[in-house]
Amino acid sequence: MKKIFVFTFIATLALCALQLSGAEAPKDAKEANKLAREGAEASKNQEWDKAIELLRKATDLDHKYADELSAVYQQRGYADATNQQFQDAINDYGEAIKLTPQDVRVYEQRAAVEMKLQDYDKALADYSEVIKLKPNEVRYVNYRAYIYELKKDLKNSMADTDKVLKLDPNNPEAKARKSRLSALETANAPFTPIPAPSRKPSPTPHHKP
Repeated sequence: MKKIFVFTFIATLALCALQLSGAEAPKDAKEANKLAREGAEASKNQEWDKAIELLRKATDLDHKYADELSAVYQQRGYADATNQQFQDAINDYGEAIKLTPQDVRVYEQRAAVEMKLQDYDKALADYSEVIKLKPNEVRYVNYRAYIYELKKDLKNSMADTDKVLKLDPNNPEAKARKSRLSALETANAPFTPIPAPSRKPSPTPHHKP
């Protein structure tokens, strides 16, 4: 009899816990939505620190707001880069990547800042991550070939250039690069400055909850 009572008591506690969890979920969701709305408004007013704090709290309550928080980090990163606060921009893009690691735009944005700092190794690493996510996107492979060329890594630059030409045989930038690389390989010609391939910057995403 005592065992039955204990089992019934434990079962009752478990049921109460489930009911409590169900009661708290709408409250948390409501609070998260409120915080996200306030964060979106702060972002609209370019109050980046306030927006990030609010959206971080919203994300802690409901992870579906992670995209919005990532977007604000990207917006602040763009503002930092515009103001030539490049390390702050890189840090913000890094936080965005933690939240949305599958978003190729964030890697691309961070690489653009790294290129301004002539940190070619880090820019190369970011473009390599982008290519893992979108392996057959011509412009990403083309830009990585450009970075390899800047680093005077002729072998890897040629490999990426050949991949571009396989995907897009008439790509003018890749054709011009292949000609330059071939000349360097055969004549050991001195390295000369090269034009960057066209790269339209991805628009900074803006989400509203």
